[in-house]
Parts: sequence; C-alpha cells; structure tokens
Amino acid sequence: MADPKGFLTTPKQLAERRPVDVRIRDWNEVYVERSLLPIITKQAGRCMDCGIPFCHNGCPLGNLIPEWNDLAYRDDWSGAIERLHATNNFPEFTGRLCPAPCESACVLGINQDAVTIKNVEVTIIDKAWDNGGVTPQVPERLSGKTVAVVGSGPAGLAVAQQLTRAGHTVVVYERADRIGGLLRYGIPEFKMEKRHINRRVEQMRAEGTRFRTGVSVGEDITGQQLRERFDAVVVAAGATTARDLPVPGRELKGIHQAMEYLPLANKVQEGDFVETPISAKGKHVVVIGGGDTGADCLGTALRQGAASVTQLEIMPRPGDDRPTGQPWPTMPMLYKVTSAHEEGGERVYSVNTTHFTGDEDGNVQELHLVEVEFKDGRFQPVEGTERSIPAQLVTLAMGFTGTDTANGLVEQLGVDLDARGNINRDGAFATNVDGVYVCGDAGRGQSLIVWAIAEGRSAAAAVDKYLGGKTALPAPIRPTDRPLVV
Repeated sequence: MADPKGFLTTPKQLAERRPVDVRIRDWNEVYVERSLLPIITKQAGRCMDCGIPFCHNGCPLGNLIPEWNDLAYRDDWSGAIERLHATNNFPEFTGRLCPAPCESACVLGINQDAVTIKNVEVTIIDKAWDNGGVTPQVPERLSGKTVAVVGSGPAGLAVAQQLTRAGHTVVVYERADRIGGLLRYGIPEFKMEKRHINRRVEQMRAEGTRFRTGVSVGEDITGQQLRERFDAVVVAAGATTARDLPVPGRELKGIHQAMEYLPLANKVQEGDFVETPISAKGKHVVVIGGGDTGADCLGTALRQGAASVTQLEIMPRPGDDRPTGQPWPTMPMLYKVTSAHEEGGERVYSVNTTHFTGDEDGNVQELHLVEVEFKDGRFQPVEGTERSIPAQLVTLAMGFTGTDTANGLVEQLGVDLDARGNINRDGAFATNVDGVYVCGDAGRGQSLIVWAIAEGRSAAAAVDKYLGGKTALPAPIRPTDRPLVV
C-alpha cells in the first residue's frame, strides 16, 4: 500500500492548466508542463490498495493501478513504468485522452474525490520518456509469418506492436499521409501534441514494424491482394462513417462534418498549410453535438478567432452529481467542463436543428432550431420555442454509424457486417473469412481509446495463436465484453 492515511490526509489536486487568455493564442497542450511533478507522489499516495480494486474493472486494459500508484508514491519510477507498460502500450495517449472509467470505479470515489489515476499515469510515462526508460523491444527471433494491419489508430498500433514483438513481420497500412489515424488528425494539438505519436512510431520502427502511408486499402491495394500476400489480415480501420443531418439547407456551403474540419486544423500544425482551408476566423460558429468531438471543434474554432461559438446538444443538460440510476462503479453521465469549455462559447441543451438558411451565394447564414422534450420514446418539439441563431460555419459532431464501406475493402475481403454496420467477429476477433480479424471501432463501433488499445492487444493474441498454434500474448478482453459505462 502507498500511504496508509493518504486518502484521509491528502486532498485531491489536479494538473494545472495554463491561463485561458494564454493558451487560446497557441496550439500547445493546455497543461502547465511538468506541473504534476511536485504533487504526484502524494496524489498516488491517496490510493487505498483496496482488497477488491474496482479500478481494474473500470479499465478495459486491466491496468495494475494500485501497483503503479504505490511505486510512484515510493519514487520508484522505473518499477512504475514496467508495471504500466505491462498492460498498456501507449499510456501517454490514454493518460491524455481517456475519460478515465477507472476513476469512476475508484472505491475512494464512493464518498470522496477519486484518486487522480490519469494524472499519475501520464506522469509515469512522461518521466520514462525523459529518463530514457522507453526503448525498442526487438524480438529475439522471427516467426516467418506476415501480418497486414489496416489502420494506424490506437487499435491498429497496439495490435501491430504486440505482433511485432511476438516475432511476426507486420506491415501497417494507413490511407492518410501520416501514421496515427484519428489520434493524428482527429485529436487537436491542444489535447495531445503529435510528438507523442511520432516517438512511439519511431520506437515501433526500431522494433521492426513497417508502415505504409498514403495507401487506401480497397482502392490502391485490394483486400484480396492483402490476403494473398499476408498470412493474416487485421482490420483496424475505425468507425469512420459520420452521422449526417438530413434537414433542409444541409447542402449550403459552410456546413462540414467534424472530421472534415478538425484534420485541416491539425495539418496547419504539421506545416502542410499556412492557413486552414476551413477557418472559423471572424465567423459565428455552431457545433452540433455535445460530446468530446464537439468540444474539440469548440476549442479549435476559438483558437482560429471565431466571433462566437455555440454548441448544441439534443439531450438535456446532465447533472453535477451521480444519478441514482448510474451507481458506482459505473461511469456516470455528468456535466463536464473540458478545457475547451473553459475557454469560451455557449452550450445549449435540449434543442434540435430544423433547417438552415443561407445567402444568395449559397453560404450558410442561420441555423433554425426548436427546443425538444423526450416523450413517448422520442424527442418531440416544444411548441412556440422555434428560433434562429447566426451560423456562418457549422460542424457536425454527432458521432459515427459504422465502418467505411465506400472504399470497397469490406466487399473485397468478403467479411460480414452486423446490424449496426460494424464488421462482425467471433469471440476470438475473427471474421467469417479465415485469417481475417477485426479490432477497435471497426468491429466494436464508436468507443473509447482505452477500449481500442485493449481490443488491439486482445486481437494480437488471437492472431498470434492462429499463426503459431499458441500464444503468450495477453488478451485483456473479449469482443462480448462491455464497459462499466451507461
């Protein structure tokens, strides 16, 4: 156990964020660099080392949280990173981006503030990088087997790294010009600087993983060609079919899917553009969707100099306290104030967009909405609540409906889809086609980064067993597992 009285004597303390008026002028991460170092050992000491650590259940990776909390408390950072890497390939990603279902499941959180598990996690990995504690793990021998991984998001990178370390020759195909998937182009720089991806990719290259960017599997190379060239194929292409908004005026210029808008802003930070082709500068911006992607659009628009930003959500405003129907250790739906929300903008709940209107040149100018209430199993408009708001740039951040089928990959591989539009798989992540596996959002549907990495690790174990008859790789989850999230 860390500090036996830590949970009684040490108050919760989070990483310090840079002042709003400073951080919205740049694209760097919002936190004060290294602000956790003076406080993190005491924060780790708040862990109670419970007899039944429910944080393990909250985390799909099965992170050994009490163990590395204790090691961090004792200043044993080499031991802490060993325990952290034992279950998580990329803690610098999850420590910045995961909504932390582990903290919702923390036993201390029943009647106090939960342990700041994410902050401890990110400190451990950042110190490891600083101290040279993250090195390539090159396999001792090669198996002679080859694996193609389609997609380089967190699931694809996890399955590729695990299989490379098991001795297989792994090639990762990515249709974008850089590795990282939505980590690269969907997550704004202020949430995670892309240097974290770059150094992991370099580590994986040193281990033997091969990367092919700018290759759209299904178009530049067919699924059948992959099956002929490789002993196994893993589809980790994500759930990239965005949910649209089929209302009058949707065809007006200035209305874009979030994943049309956010990647361009990230490409400016990569040096591809001086200015983004889709800019919020001087415009009244409306973000439709109240989730994390919507918050990413909000923070991006503010940094681009938007005149105003309004974020719309069809659901009612969540409460500040855990609802009775979402008891511990589930992850409750609570009112969240992200770093982007701190920076500005207005949030409007319980509204639905009815239509858009534009100017004579076909540019969107107004969004028309109505308040709604949930009755008889659906959202119904409230009479007399119709109004309009200025909208010269609209981003649709309403989630995703399934994996991409437009490029032909699904048809070429011959894999089946489930009722939700995801690639179907059995209990070992195998599709109906021999030697073809699927992991991450492509099979699970839109989910969390921590689930993507867990699925990648588990699928790697299944593929390793398929190729060699047995495996020593860990498999933290099965496809039928469901998170403690409502």
